[in-house]
This record gives sequence, structure tokens and C-alpha cells, in this order.
Amino acid sequence: MDETDPKTLLITLTGKDRPGVTAAVFSRLAAAGVEVLDIEQIVLRGRLVLGVLVNAPRDWKRLRDAVTETASGLGMQVDVDRGVGDNKVRAVGRSHVTVIGSPLRAAAMAAIAGRIADCGANIDRIERMARYPVTAIDLHVSGVAPVELRRVLATEAAAQAVDIAVQPANLLRRGMRLIVMDVDSTLVQGEVIEMLAAHAGAEAEVARITEAAMRGELDFEQSLRHRVALLEGLPASALDEVYDALVLAPGARTMVRTLRRLGYRFALVSGGFSQITDRLAADLSIDFARANELEIIDGRLTGGIVGPVVDRAGKASALREFAAAVGVPQAAVIAIGDGANDLDMLDAAGLGIAYNAKPMVRDAADTAVNVPYLDAIVYLLGISREEVEAADAEVGIITPAPPL
Repeated sequence: MDETDPKTLLITLTGKDRPGVTAAVFSRLAAAGVEVLDIEQIVLRGRLVLGVLVNAPRDWKRLRDAVTETASGLGMQVDVDRGVGDNKVRAVGRSHVTVIGSPLRAAAMAAIAGRIADCGANIDRIERMARYPVTAIDLHVSGVAPVELRRVLATEAAAQAVDIAVQPANLLRRGMRLIVMDVDSTLVQGEVIEMLAAHAGAEAEVARITEAAMRGELDFEQSLRHRVALLEGLPASALDEVYDALVLAPGARTMVRTLRRLGYRFALVSGGFSQITDRLAADLSIDFARANELEIIDGRLTGGIVGPVVDRAGKASALREFAAAVGVPQAAVIAIGDGANDLDMLDAAGLGIAYNAKPMVRDAADTAVNVPYLDAIVYLLGISREEVEAADAEVGIITPAPPL
């Protein structure tokens, strides 16, 4: 064993966690008068791993023996590694890689870690963001450009049936951002126009046209005008009945509530109808809404639309308009959608998320979320479920408890 004087000591303790472990270790370090350079500590199911990097005192062996004695008294193992210098600066090309699975299997993590290594990148840190109702893990990765890492891991995500989001590790992830959401089959379950068509006895025909339009097989504006024409004569009261029957995506209120606490702003941009989206915006305290207006005369739908249609290009234009109104760059915008009509909007945003989307949308978006929980979006932003639940509990909102 090399007995030359080291410059730094890495002290690693492992064992059963209990109150006072960290205090006892630092009391020993304080007696030696050392300087703390770095600390990492995690607890997994009651097992503690504590790593402390300190400058080495002249009599470093005495400190080693003292720490070993302390660890022994606590029933823990300790390793003291001698070395030189601080931690290496993380390599260029830093990313946050968020993995979401339900369940998240070891085989998926093995494959993902393997692809990261194949790129010549390194996983510097791993932390859990959620364990219920999905498992979400955040990996801090360095050594490869985020764009290249996203390309490699997108293929692996599909193969392993998990969701993987790759985002640059920069200040933007910590700042206030604008969330722009589609409505039908994103914020709410189902398609509003199909619900209206059910009242008009034209549900099957409208559903057929809607599905083709969302796959990108039909021009959106023409398909919309065709579908709306089938609603001619429907009483306007049907809009109230449809609104009352709407079911939000699971986690929608949690996502909006959580991110609004952090100063995020929200916008709804829909190829649906303002008579619905404006009420949703008011209900959820959403800042902006843009959608098509159904023409109503004498209390009945005419089968027409007032003004220009909010189509694929119109959604992207609204995103840019709302970003300017909020005062954030487009790079600070997160867009969420599921259909071909959302493609330009997803492309215009700094982060485009395909939420339970059609295959062509998943392929084009920055990332895809395929679990049926809209609040999984917050894990991509570095917010843990524990933090969400704690903030909710402070105002008396109790979230479901995870299974044992």
C-alpha cells in the first residue's frame, strides 16, 4: 500500500441508516480541522451510503483510524481512499435523461445504460423522481451531445417499452416556462367534436374523419369544416352537456397546480372549439386559450365556423404569440400534443412532447410520454413526486398513496 502523503481523502460509509450518523462522522472530521470539498448521501430502503471528500491533514492516518473507529461504533463499514485533487469537471455534452416506466424493469435500465456507454458517455448521478403511479428515474449524463443521445435512446425506448426524455442540463430547465397544450385526447380524454356529434346522430362519421385527420391523411381545415357541417341544427345547450361530461386526463389538475406554484404559465391551443376551451381555461386558471369558434344563431349551431380555422400552422403561430406575451424565448416553451395537427407546434417549442400520440407524432417529437398520467410531465422538469405531494399536503390536498 502506498503510504505517501495524499492530498485528499474520500471517506465512504455504508450501513443501516439511523439519526446521528452524519453528525457523528462530521464531528470526527471537525476534530481534525479538515476542509469539506464534496458530499453525497443517499438512503435506499434504510441503507445509507455517505461519501465525503476532504482535504487530507498532515496526520491523515490518525483521521483514517478515528473515522474507522466511529464507523465501527455505528455498526457501519467505511472505506478511506487516498488521492489528489477534487472531482473531475463533468465532460461537455451534459444531459438529463428521464426514464419513465410502468413498470420499469431491470432489463430496460441495463439496455439504456448500455446505449449510454456505447456513445462514450458517462452516468454521473442517478436519482428517483417518482415511484407511483409510475417509476421515474433521472440520470445525469455527460460526454455526448444531447441531440445524439436523444437519437440513440429513442430507439431503445421503443424497444424497451419505456419513455425516455433527453434534455440539455442548463439553466433553462430551472427557469419559468410556458406550457402549451392541445386539448382533445391530451388535456381531456376523447374528442369534443365526437361527443357533439353523438348528440347530432353523426358520431360514427365524425369519428372516422377525425381519426384520418389526426393521422395526417386529410387536410385538417377541410376535415374540420366537413365535420362541423354535420352538427348543423344542434341546440347550443349540447355544448353545456358535453362540457359537463368531459373527463380530464389523469394528473392534469396536479400538473397545472404544481407548475403554477413555480410560476409557469399555461396556454390551450386547440383545433376544437372556444366554447369548450375557454371554460376549461377558466376552470384550471390557464392564462391563454386559442381555438375555433362555432357559429351559433338563434340558439342552434349553423354548421359553420366564425373566423379563420386554428389548424396546424395556426397552433404554431399561437405558441409564438403566447411566448412573446409572456416574455419567454421559444426555447423555454414546452408543447404537448397527440395528433398530426400538433406537429408544427411541437417543432416550434423548445421541448415538444408527444402525449399518448399517433406513431408519426411520436417519431417527430423530442420525446414521448405514453403513460396515462399527464402529471408525469413534471418529472421531466426535475420535480419529484415527493415534492408534489408535500406541496399539496400543505394546502390540504391528499394524493393517492402508493401500494406497498
